[in-house]
Amino acid sequence: MEKRPIGIFDSGVGGLTVAHAIKQIMPGESLIYFGDTAHLPYGDKSAELIRQYSEKIVDFLLKQNAKAILIACNSASASAYDYLKEKFGSRTIIMDVINPVINYISTCNFRKVGVIGTKRTITSEIYKNLLYRKSPTTEVVSLATPLLVPMIEEGFIYDDVSNQIIRTYLSNEIFHGIEALILGCTHYPIIKNQINRFFNFQIEIIDTSQIVSAAVKQTLQANNLLTESSSTDRDRFFVSDLTEYFGKISRLFFEKEIHLEKVDI
Repeated sequence: MEKRPIGIFDSGVGGLTVAHAIKQIMPGESLIYFGDTAHLPYGDKSAELIRQYSEKIVDFLLKQNAKAILIACNSASASAYDYLKEKFGSRTIIMDVINPVINYISTCNFRKVGVIGTKRTITSEIYKNLLYRKSPTTEVVSLATPLLVPMIEEGFIYDDVSNQIIRTYLSNEIFHGIEALILGCTHYPIIKNQINRFFNFQIEIIDTSQIVSAAVKQTLQANNLLTESSSTDRDRFFVSDLTEYFGKISRLFFEKEIHLEKVDI
């Protein structure tokens, strides 16, 4: 069973940041990635609709023999993680991208932490509520940044447009005095350097992809599912709608031509 692939899904290209990090620390693993590009962004969808999309994707990944499934999307993690664990937990391991970050932050003794994410993630207050249980003395301030995902999906990075949008959001006074900023969306590590530059590299920018990939490895080891054999050319990438930018970003992360397979869910 350990030879079977890890399933990963996101609303679009954001989960590729986590997929790439997983391949960096577990090169022997093969991946099945699903980008729900036909329905992105998830951040402005209702929790019920996100659960419906997520359920169909998990069912698809299970049919592809995924040995474990990572919800590589903060909006889906906030809205569907508990539901998916209850429905599919007897058949596979379901992991999210939020709890590993909470566990990390709770060990850091930050006095004030900022969170940026989609409307769905921020309005759920999941980071604030979960962190309060682990580290009640840490103040958490959060801001919905809904333009960032479509900005990234449309390829506006490292230019005047993206810099202005980032500056407008992060200039909010609620972020005054923060010691760390959680990138509460897996798309956001793509613009991590721009965000870091805004803060003059004076605070910790918490890149969830690195933290989550380490948690995935630990989970696989604990369940005797980690494989060390080569997975060359065994990764597969599915999307619900073919987009030119998805192909460009996937090549950037994996340094090779990625064959995208379109699947309707």
